Amino acid sequence: MPLSATENGKNKTAAGILDSMEIRFATNDEIAQWNALILANPDGGNIFQSDEFAQQKTMGAWTPRYLIADTLAITVLEKSVPGLGTMWYIPKGPGVGTVPQLGDLLRALERFAANHGVFAVKIEPELEKTDDAVTATKAFGLLPVAPIQPHSSTVLIDLTPELDDIMAGLNQKSRHAIRRAERDGVTVKQVEATDKNCRIFYDMFAETAKAQGFIIRPYDYQYKFWRRFADAGLGQLFFTYHDGKLIACGFAMVFGEKSLYKDAASTREKPVYGASHLMQWHIIQWARQQGSQLHDLGGAPPSNKILDKDHPHYGIGRFKTSFNKHVTDYIGAYDLPIKPLQYRIWTKFGERLAKRHWWRRYHESWY
Repeated sequence: MPLSATENGKNKTAAGILDSMEIRFATNDEIAQWNALILANPDGGNIFQSDEFAQQKTMGAWTPRYLIADTLAITVLEKSVPGLGTMWYIPKGPGVGTVPQLGDLLRALERFAANHGVFAVKIEPELEKTDDAVTATKAFGLLPVAPIQPHSSTVLIDLTPELDDIMAGLNQKSRHAIRRAERDGVTVKQVEATDKNCRIFYDMFAETAKAQGFIIRPYDYQYKFWRRFADAGLGQLFFTYHDGKLIACGFAMVFGEKSLYKDAASTREKPVYGASHLMQWHIIQWARQQGSQLHDLGGAPPSNKILDKDHPHYGIGRFKTSFNKHVTDYIGAYDLPIKPLQYRIWTKFGERLAKRHWWRRYHESWY
């Protein structure tokens, strides 16, 4: 349902977002407490808007830019494109709470970006997908594009109840799998993100990627990612064993009242029934202890494809919906063109060439 003028005004005022919004670069003092500012956003903060993620992306030649839009904190990643200007990418943001707030912000952001040599801004706000929301994005001048972060559709688990109640609320299949794994001697341990453990995880991760047909970044990037978030107290590595043999690994993150199942891998041999379910149950307990109230299982097929056996991620969807049958769809990723001519050049062949060049030189994604 569209918000009334009164409701819209209340929401914008509560978020500190007004039609006369001013955007500026953050001060050094604000950057020093950046994660606290991100967590105060209307969406409750997102770990891909954290300072740790911004610093991680410098490995891919992105330059962090920290913006303040009234009281809204926005982490922007900037990359130069020769001949066109710069692109701004706002991973899993901006952190608005409603579609009208997004529209107000975009009007101001378009003016600010144009004054700083930007030809396009890519956004990924975690606003739930509705017919009204999709219609609004068109009115805002946004153009839908492929998402960069993989969880534009996902499965969420409410962690506010007591653990026994969370377990009781899981689907019967998931509860059975967890108990079966425990009876069969599967164990899960929290381990440090040392070079040795990360190397073990990465080797299994690479095998999983090859078998399932997805691409992962080089070891140095992954190691520094896992280590960066673990050292900041925002990430934890999990190893799962059976008969003394490592059979699965996972990395989870927590940021404020949200947690995320980020990376996972398992051996290619015949799996031990329920091992991945039990590891996820341990991750849920860890996340809840860290203060998470909402756990994101890190991506699934969209709700209208979740039962499609031909979908490449059908198996992943089956696993995750065994914890919660409901799939949450977000509006996805969009480009806001700032300079129409440069943006047309970018979409016609510039982006393709940039991706190809980056892959040949560094063997990883431009984004």
